[in-house]
Amino acid sequence: MARRDIEFDAEGVTLRGWFYPAGGVDTAAPTVVMAHGFSAVKEMYLDSYAEVFSAAGLNALVFDNRNFGASDGEPRQEIDPWAQVRDYRHAITYAGTLPEVDDRIGVWGSSYSGGHVLVVAAIDRRVKAVVAQVPLVSGHDNFRALVRADLIAGFQAGFVADREARYRGDPPAMVPVVAEDPLAPSALPTSDSWQWFTETAKTRAPSWRNEVTLRSVEMFTEYEPVGHLPYISPTPLLMLPAIGDHLTPADLTIAAFEHAREPKKLTILPGGHFDAYVKGFEPSSAQARDWFVEHLRP
Repeated sequence: MARRDIEFDAEGVTLRGWFYPAGGVDTAAPTVVMAHGFSAVKEMYLDSYAEVFSAAGLNALVFDNRNFGASDGEPRQEIDPWAQVRDYRHAITYAGTLPEVDDRIGVWGSSYSGGHVLVVAAIDRRVKAVVAQVPLVSGHDNFRALVRADLIAGFQAGFVADREARYRGDPPAMVPVVAEDPLAPSALPTSDSWQWFTETAKTRAPSWRNEVTLRSVEMFTEYEPVGHLPYISPTPLLMLPAIGDHLTPADLTIAAFEHAREPKKLTILPGGHFDAYVKGFEPSSAQARDWFVEHLRP
């Protein structure tokens, strides 16, 4: 069966995406709920992962984050991590209304949403397995890994100025997601971020826009999924850092993994952050598939 378009209510905001039915399954099956990372839309390779999960006898429910892509929500291009966490939970609730879905739910996330699924798995016991690929684990530490120390004060002054302008009634300030010059102001200041986002937008995702609210970056710096890691147990956790990742550095993920309790597994992927979607897709998708099959279809 081919995928179908879906939409569901998230407390007054309509979120839209795709549902991939489990291949070769005649009864209700386990389901993996999936959304993308910082500013990305579902066309940026989430279909590839969903197809792998579907072929393994798992449903896959893919949706665009609020304020992005096909989903509704205002202000556009604003990323509130806690709203996105709640939307994963709305998606789980919606999945439970579908006849193809049983009560075995897994959550998959990558990059920013890799942090979200850590939080969701810790606070929502409906989740029976979780995969966090190249995840953000600490906004505070990650921000300082990306931004030179002498530039941090400038960012923080910008956050304050934007807050004061919004108080006066001005619209939120905007910032590019990526910039060709990694030293230019942007939310994700790495060369591979520029290359992946701009190339993927051209070839797969014309709805992606190279801007987010500056407030999105401020909320990024406040977001600490690592604090939820001890509470994921007894839900099985797989974390997939990439050895050459300098956007969500592997050393931060590996250190955070120590805070999680069993059952858990850490597998280090080859390549950099974005290789997981392209030339490293086979190992990244296979690890996730096998984890979900093991723990959702025992």
